[in-house]
Amino acid sequence: MGKSQFVPLFLLFFRFFIHSANSSCPIDFNYVETFPWDTSLCHEPVQTGCCQTLRSVFGMGLAKYLKETSLFYLQNENSSSSCIANFQEKLSNMSIPQSFFPSCFNDTSEFVNRPSSCAGITTTQDWIKKVGSSSALDSSCNQDLTGLTRCSLCLDAGMKVTSYLVSLDHNSTKCFYFTIFYAAAIVNDFGPEDARTAACVLGLPLATSFSDKKSNHWSPRTVLKLVFGLVGAVVGIFVALLVFMVYRKWYKQKKQKLMHEQYVSSVKSRILPKTCAKWFHISELEQATNRLSQRNMIGQGGYGIVYKGTLSDGTEVAIKHILDLDTKGDEEFTNEAEIISKIRHRNLLSLRGFCVTSSQFQGRRRYLVYDFMSNGSLDDHLFNGKTRLSWPQRKNIILDVAKGLAYLHYGIKPAIYHRDIKATNILLDDDMNARVADFGLAKQSTEDQSHLTTRVAGTYGYLAPEYALYGQLTEKSDVYSFGVVILEIMSGRRVLDATESSRLLITDWAWDLVKSGKMEEVFHESIRREGPRGVMERFVRVGILCAHVMVALRPTIADALKMLEGDIDIPRLPDRPLPLSHESFRSAIPYNTTWSSQQYSVFNSLTSGAKSSISS
Repeated sequence: MGKSQFVPLFLLFFRFFIHSANSSCPIDFNYVETFPWDTSLCHEPVQTGCCQTLRSVFGMGLAKYLKETSLFYLQNENSSSSCIANFQEKLSNMSIPQSFFPSCFNDTSEFVNRPSSCAGITTTQDWIKKVGSSSALDSSCNQDLTGLTRCSLCLDAGMKVTSYLVSLDHNSTKCFYFTIFYAAAIVNDFGPEDARTAACVLGLPLATSFSDKKSNHWSPRTVLKLVFGLVGAVVGIFVALLVFMVYRKWYKQKKQKLMHEQYVSSVKSRILPKTCAKWFHISELEQATNRLSQRNMIGQGGYGIVYKGTLSDGTEVAIKHILDLDTKGDEEFTNEAEIISKIRHRNLLSLRGFCVTSSQFQGRRRYLVYDFMSNGSLDDHLFNGKTRLSWPQRKNIILDVAKGLAYLHYGIKPAIYHRDIKATNILLDDDMNARVADFGLAKQSTEDQSHLTTRVAGTYGYLAPEYALYGQLTEKSDVYSFGVVILEIMSGRRVLDATESSRLLITDWAWDLVKSGKMEEVFHESIRREGPRGVMERFVRVGILCAHVMVALRPTIADALKMLEGDIDIPRLPDRPLPLSHESFRSAIPYNTTWSSQQYSVFNSLTSGAKSSISS
């Protein structure tokens, strides 16, 4: 049977499957064709933000379902797969290409209601028991979310609730989605189908024709009646109070303006003398991003939103808007601006400049401006189906990250410890060269200081044991994270994989395969026949050595780079410690150490791959 005959038969089968599946889906997706969302992102050529947009559109249906049933997700896998098929049929009716759909919705059981999804929560009653009926989320997200300040307050409250839920159960992977569904469906007065709520909480880009409209629900006659009525009521006292009110308003505005100016001046005085980056005016950044339009948003994390912008000279940049409205946001902003503006290296993301502004209506706002990386993050290519990485590309990315870290540790004095090396913080330029990014958590050592004792910050799974347990930060803490990233790149497997029953951590999984002589199974299937086996094996061995539990057995990043390039031999891989009974590992624990339950969880995950590992 030829290819031309196969395709129609496949389409007939697919349509039959969709028709059969639709009957068990409890969500009515008719809104997909009527709600004014921006479909241009998903028409040819398909743009980077299409998957995120489609998942936001699908999330509106889940939020409606939560409001109607009190269930966060669907009851069974059949309902989940049926709803995904129903949703795809609606998109097909809108002439949206289907070729990329499997990469955006690649798990038919993804939306099944499970207690393990988020701290044991499956219903709104469970949520109230865990979070309470009155929280920052309820007070920040229950109103009209038009405007950047109101939306930012709601998003900030959502991030804090998400962090709290993850701290209750560190295996939770869906708490972020539960939070936004609850905010849109239960908290907000207008509901998930309101354009203002969908745009802010669900992050759904709206069609330009809709977003530019100015709603006016009052007729001219009603407005005239109201105006004349108010004028008649206040005209008697207006003259008497006019002088007092003008003076009071002038004094209040002057005081507030002075307060905002003092804040901006204080930040400038702390940063500008220590950096050589440009100070941008807020008007430049708003012009570059079409007033921070959601169409320009390319990413969102715990500390801020990232927009793509084009400066007046045509240069493309990435603009990070730090959302935290408390002093923590100032600390992270100042730390990143001071540290990254000092360094210049081809494998470190350059900081072009920054901006701080403060006003009566929008409050304090902080921005960092970077070079734009057209190929996104390493995480996009490894796990989100953006493109398949070849063996030469994987090899070069690993070497680029090693060179960037070597510069941080040895190229400048005093050394800088990044503290958050992971796939999402490694960006790729036009030529797929890697650059280490996001220095918000970086720490600078002092001269002749072997390690720092500091508050633990970073992403669990990538954290070195001695740092996660005791807060002891050294250059080898970054080496541990780098070893994990090597194994992720070589295998295409995430650092924490709950599908593996016995080995959750990638380090345990890779060690078991190497120890049993199955090195080739560590390689991603797409590169097993692509590169020289000896070189690929060397990279895996260096990854395992760098991510060793015992800090003394890890190489420095300089030695790791030499091993990767074949300049020095790789020592025999030492055994990884056994679970808690192993004496060599127990001897590293300070006498009479008192651990929290979280520290025990980290210890167990690092030594035996237990499923109690913390993910974030």
